[in-house]
Amino acid sequence: MTPSKEDYLKTIVELGGENQVVNNKQLVQALQVSAASVTDMNAKLLKEGLITHIPYKGVQVTEKGLRIANQLIRKHRIWEVFLAEKLGYDWKEVHADADRLEHVSSDLLIERLFQFLGEPEVDPHGGKIPNQDGTTDNASFCQLIDLGIGEPFLVKEVDDDTDLLEYLTQKGIQLGAHFRLVDKEPYEGPLTLESPDGSKTILGYKAALNIFVEKMED
Repeated sequence: MTPSKEDYLKTIVELGGENQVVNNKQLVQALQVSAASVTDMNAKLLKEGLITHIPYKGVQVTEKGLRIANQLIRKHRIWEVFLAEKLGYDWKEVHADADRLEHVSSDLLIERLFQFLGEPEVDPHGGKIPNQDGTTDNASFCQLIDLGIGEPFLVKEVDDDTDLLEYLTQKGIQLGAHFRLVDKEPYEGPLTLESPDGSKTILGYKAALNIFVEKMED
């Protein structure tokens, strides 16, 4: 399995290709490659049984493709934990180096690193680390935008996007933070969060789409 094939499969999964169809335009934008390159890679992965193709719609990963993608995601997220916990990387800095390291790491190295780190369950962004066999234990978190006014919550996961992470850092929002949703403007307007000390944070709707939370009891 070449690094380009691994990246392609991982991108399909990250775009939701386990449960829905991912079209060529999404892959072109995410991978920053030409439409011809996407078509060529589709043909290769289809031949290897790693994806299925739905004419005029797009592709999805097969069970075999999903396991391979999740094993790469496991390597990536374990490296992110190491970079954050042991080398002091900020959560918005870990992605690029983890991307490089995931392709050159043996399975043995990753499992030794996993043990060294105390068998972490999530990465610095709250993403679940897949199991060694490429299976996943799904978390039951909801999107922040789905909460009702007055509901308290904990921040459990955010998308691994550099601009988003920079924005959340500026807003003082981090994993494990406790807030209450006190206002939500209609028509995709901003949300107002209140922290336990009574301070309020205004958060854009687009950012809230990419924040996953656990509802709390009052």
